[in-house]
Amino acid sequence: MPSAVFGTSKGHDDPSPPAPATITIPRALFIFSIFYGGMVCIAGVLGNKQVAIGPLAVEAGIFAFLLLVVVSSAVAELYGALRAKHLVWFGFLPLLASMLLVAIVLELPAAASMEADRLAAFDLVMRSNLRIWMAGIVAYGVSQTLNVTIFGWLKRGQGRLLWLRAAVSSVLSQIVDTLIFITVAFYGVFPIGQLVVGQMLAKVALSIVLVPPLIYAFVGLGRRLDRGKV
Repeated sequence: MPSAVFGTSKGHDDPSPPAPATITIPRALFIFSIFYGGMVCIAGVLGNKQVAIGPLAVEAGIFAFLLLVVVSSAVAELYGALRAKHLVWFGFLPLLASMLLVAIVLELPAAASMEADRLAAFDLVMRSNLRIWMAGIVAYGVSQTLNVTIFGWLKRGQGRLLWLRAAVSSVLSQIVDTLIFITVAFYGVFPIGQLVVGQMLAKVALSIVLVPPLIYAFVGLGRRLDRGKV
């Protein structure tokens, strides 16, 4: 009886596992995702300071949150609302990881050489950050999902009017973000009425004036990145 002969070429009987499928991520989406994760984390730190914009008092985290709106809207424009929602949902990962690291560092003993006033300042800011970050988690999840959802709805109805979609979705989502974030983060700490009004007016104004041109800029940058021209 002749013996079986096994060739070296791979056929149906080849026991070796198939090569893993290659997943290609658009260059702009990769870069925007990294930038987005950084803004998610820094927003909670910036929220410790209230700044004056003319007569309005606002917490400084709004600048990072507005950039989150810009990036998520640009991703929705370039890759669709579903991909933008995935960006928002995965944004919870760096936010939760940052909160966990802060909690761990706060519990670790300080070095003997660390100045007492520096340690007190660190504890004051970072311990208050935990409540601010908790507020940020709720406000972030609701407002950013609302933003990309409204942006996607309007894209079906308004066609090419990117500036209108950007302004409307940003204004509505930032109003919701303000109400949630300020209430959860600062209620009972100090009177929040003036801060809510100032924050809301500032966000609405910035959403109308700054967000649409920034979205145009990010969309244009994303297209150039994907074409390999940057």
